[in-house]
Amino acid sequence: MKNIAIFGAGGFGREVKTIIDAINKKTKDTYHFVGFFDDGFEKGTLINDCPILGGINEINEYSEELSLVICLGDPKIKKNIIDKVNNEKVSFPTIIHPNASVSKEFVAIGKGCIICEGTIITCNINIKDFVILNLMCTVGHDTTIENYCSFMPSVNISGEVKIEEGVYVGTGAKIINLLEIGANTIIGAGAVVSKSLPANCTAVGIPAKPIKFHE
Repeated sequence: MKNIAIFGAGGFGREVKTIIDAINKKTKDTYHFVGFFDDGFEKGTLINDCPILGGINEINEYSEELSLVICLGDPKIKKNIIDKVNNEKVSFPTIIHPNASVSKEFVAIGKGCIICEGTIITCNINIKDFVILNLMCTVGHDTTIENYCSFMPSVNISGEVKIEEGVYVGTGAKIINLLEIGANTIIGAGAVVSKSLPANCTAVGIPAKPIKFHE
């Protein structure tokens, strides 16, 4: 069994622990869960009966081979944490719930991704590194998703969509086909994106429109 830990002991981290449990049940103990890392909790604290092992410093000092899952929804914070991990013994597995539907028809998924229960990924799709697809998302054909993007539950992405790096999409949002979403853009919960969006904006509404721009 591979030692595995989660960075982020909040609600999503605890949900991802249930994905690891489901994988172990399906594949007969693929992973040995050693605990959570989180700089916001005191080392030695128990979260759902699992220990807090420390923070970034403890990750970088970990002396054994370790698979680490980064369970942070905010793309910028997620990238910042990943950039701080410099331990060569640490790897970033992609975690896919056994009840997610991921086609084998020309689908590429990078490292460090989290694919939650009920998500559907169809064909001719390229998902880069450290992407989160939360519960019940759908990704249509010929879509590309760049690094560090996060999609909250029940996001629907139609076919032939290009999503640049660091995009965050809120719960229940829908992205119509043949669109491009610029890097670091935030799409609000329940929005319907019917036109391409520029980089570095926050877009909300039906149809979704930028309401502000940010760095």
